[in-house]
Amino acid sequence: MALVNFNIESTSQKVTTEVKARTHTFFIDEPKNLGGNDKGANPLTTLLGSLAGCENAIANMVAKEMKFNLNGIDFKIEGALDPKGLMGDASVKQYFQTLTIEALVDTDESDERIQELKEKTDSRCPVFNILKDTNFIRIQSTWRRK
Repeated sequence: MALVNFNIESTSQKVTTEVKARTHTFFIDEPKNLGGNDKGANPLTTLLGSLAGCENAIANMVAKEMKFNLNGIDFKIEGALDPKGLMGDASVKQYFQTLTIEALVDTDESDERIQELKEKTDSRCPVFNILKDTNFIRIQSTWRRK
């Protein structure tokens, strides 16, 4: 099977980045107190949003295959890092040290089926696996019925 390419184009002014993806445009920015224009979420928050979006998309594909009654999923995701790494302290890693994922699944399926959906989704979600495969980020993920 051939590889599928994903691509974006961007232009930046100071810390504000305008991203074009297919027919969509969005901004990645910092708040005004950090020199940005607050036109969009910051890069790390955008990454967390990408994780939620990817988990949701894969969960919907997996649910269809499983004949799982999935009405929706609400995610709450928190990443924790020490900002000293971003500020140049070489002894501190610059990435998330922990990720906490809470998924509320809107379904009438059993707890066992929800866990099966979670496991299959996590195993196939590219964004989840990029973060997991670093082997440096402790990930705690809980999926339960809404």
